Amino acid sequence: MSDSRLTFKEMCARFDVTPRTLRYYEYIELLAPERDGRARLYGPREVARMTLILRGRRFGFSLEEIRQWLLIYQQKGTRPQLEHWVRLADRQLEQLERQRGELEVSIADLRALRETAVAELGRLVEG
Repeated sequence: MSDSRLTFKEMCARFDVTPRTLRYYEYIELLAPERDGRARLYGPREVARMTLILRGRRFGFSLEEIRQWLLIYQQKGTRPQLEHWVRLADRQLEQLERQRGELEVSIADLRALRETAVAELGRLVEG
């Protein structure tokens, strides 16, 4: 086997994913490894796609959004794919900013509630 291809087990280890996850990504056509009998072999294309998939998941994109985005490159090329990516990124950035605002409010509320509880504990110890 060439050094540029990874086995199923090596792919799982490299990306720290479960075999179930890797099989699922194949099932929904995000990945298409070469087959050698029952063995799956992952070349540079699949490694690059897996990197993009995991990065997309980290940014909060759905697997279907990632699949569609990868399909655009295959069907239409780089420019349409990048244009679509910019639209997705803009939408996701808005969502993440909204979530950050909600988290900041929750953190402030929790801190205030904690301080109230600490003050109450102080009064209970004194009394």
